[in-house]
Amino acid sequence: MTMTGQRLRRPTQIGLALLVCAVRGGVGQGLPAAPIASTVQVTPAQTTPDGPVITLTEAIEKARANEPAFAAAVAASKVAGLGQSIARAALLPTVIYHNQFLYTQPNGVTPTAGSTQPSPKFIANNTVHEYVSQGMVTETIGLQQFNAVSLASAQAAVAQAELEVARRGLVATVVGLYYGVSSSSAKLTVAQRAAAEAADFTRQTTQREAGREVAHADVVKAKLQQQQRDRDLADATVALSKARLELGVLLNPDPRTPYQVAIPADPPALASRAEIEAAAAKLNPELRSALAQVRVGDLSVTAAKAAFLPDLALNYSYGIDAAQFAANGPDGVRNLGYAASATLDIPVWDWFSTAHKVKQSQIQRDAAKIVLSATQRRLIAQLDEFYAEAAVAQSQLASLDESVRTAAESLKLTRMRYTAGEATVLEVVDAQNSLTTAEVARADGSVRYETALAQLQLLTGTI
Repeated sequence: MTMTGQRLRRPTQIGLALLVCAVRGGVGQGLPAAPIASTVQVTPAQTTPDGPVITLTEAIEKARANEPAFAAAVAASKVAGLGQSIARAALLPTVIYHNQFLYTQPNGVTPTAGSTQPSPKFIANNTVHEYVSQGMVTETIGLQQFNAVSLASAQAAVAQAELEVARRGLVATVVGLYYGVSSSSAKLTVAQRAAAEAADFTRQTTQREAGREVAHADVVKAKLQQQQRDRDLADATVALSKARLELGVLLNPDPRTPYQVAIPADPPALASRAEIEAAAAKLNPELRSALAQVRVGDLSVTAAKAAFLPDLALNYSYGIDAAQFAANGPDGVRNLGYAASATLDIPVWDWFSTAHKVKQSQIQRDAAKIVLSATQRRLIAQLDEFYAEAAVAQSQLASLDESVRTAAESLKLTRMRYTAGEATVLEVVDAQNSLTTAEVARADGSVRYETALAQLQLLTGTI
């Protein structure tokens, strides 16, 4: 047979081989078409079959009970609430039951008014033996006391806003770790499929070399690809283990406790820009905290200025202040009685300390206003940034899925062509790499959209 006849016969043989492979659905010696189609649809949860399934909401609740910084913010909020109650109580009169016994050294002179007790040496004391048992009611009225209630309320609002900031910071951390586990799990699935695909291709090239159909260089290239995929699989396994441990620290007493993450098959749709802007303006905790800080600054200025004004103190006492601890004295005089006093303290001179305190509070208020302005600008920038990120990520999801399907089909056809002797080993390796890259990009794209959506939800207070 001539060389021309061989060249004319070979395309026919190749076409028949491709037709047989296509009729069999690509399932033949060394063709991994069916495994590729099945592994593309594997969910991340299938890579970690042990342990209970934990949703994102459950993970956030567990983290709130275990994270120390959030616990400190909760404690600060409760303390601020109690401070508000304490400031209100300061507006009301205080009542105490005062009991006292006084002994004063006598001067040796006995009064002539029929008393048997000598006079005391200290003129400020009434007698040598003195008993005081009185109920006392005290009330102080001034601008400082009334302003303290408003200031405590503003500080409680700041603490509540800071608690919400801490909560959302914790949620952001949990969301990042949660989707990190999901991404690592998906990439492990990709690495497992790629390693199995590379091992299958190595078997195919080895068999074809034994049949003297390909050169030994094909086997070498396939083994190099398999070795790289095995290393990628080991790295993906370690990455998943690290991601699970980092999230496990916030979830369980023992971070090694097995668990699974639950990622919905269809992520929620992105809300409209107008809805997100309206929610961010009302529910953003950083903005509320900055507004509360400005109010605290204004009230601090008022409190400092209140020191220029007088305070009125009222006191009423009822009980015993006598030489005998009894309702009646030995001569029949009744010891029970009352006393009342009103004191008005007018500030006159304090070496400018009050004026300097006013200046301090004004400086702090001005700084709080700058923080509020910066918070508003940052909110606008974050809103645009997060929304654009979520919109782009959402628009790319369908394209990423199509890329995976296209790359899987390309690898299937390339393996068929290689079996028929029409494709080179480099084309197969390139198709394998393209499918792996597409699958990893799809996993990253899904996590990118979920993370951007969670950031928007945090910004608007819906998560």
